Amino acid sequence: MTILDASELEMGAGLAALAVLGAVAIWLIFHKRPGADELERARRRFLVQSGRLVDGMLLDVCEVPAKDGRTLIMLIFNYRIGGVDYECSQDITRMSDVVDAARVRAGFPCTVRYQPGNPQNSIVVAEGWTGLRAGLPALPALEDQKPPDQRRLRSGGS
Repeated sequence: MTILDASELEMGAGLAALAVLGAVAIWLIFHKRPGADELERARRRFLVQSGRLVDGMLLDVCEVPAKDGRTLIMLIFNYRIGGVDYECSQDITRMSDVVDAARVRAGFPCTVRYQPGNPQNSIVVAEGWTGLRAGLPALPALEDQKPPDQRRLRSGGS
């Protein structure tokens, strides 16, 4: 059995620490960092999975010029949570397979998903979910309405 002295143990620990630092440095250099589109997709996925729903109003659908020369299609919507009004926007430029911007109508109600504890983090459209409504709800026709039972009204409701 060989007994190592303190200097040999310190050298071994130093080499092991150097190897770990080298591995971490290599991982940091070659690790693919998520792009802006991937981060936005992850944010939408998070809100679809854990966001709360609230009624909102779609205020406008507009085109905004970006710094790189592209034109962004933005949904502008508002909603109220706990007596506080929020007005937000969402870029739907790359979501043409989910929503057709030409069919979106401003002034209609919508459903907003927001993050509890951070209500300004919200969306109206995501992959696999949309809070946009096709139109106003249809109310049932009142053609078969029967007159109220007059006997209950005369006897005091008993």
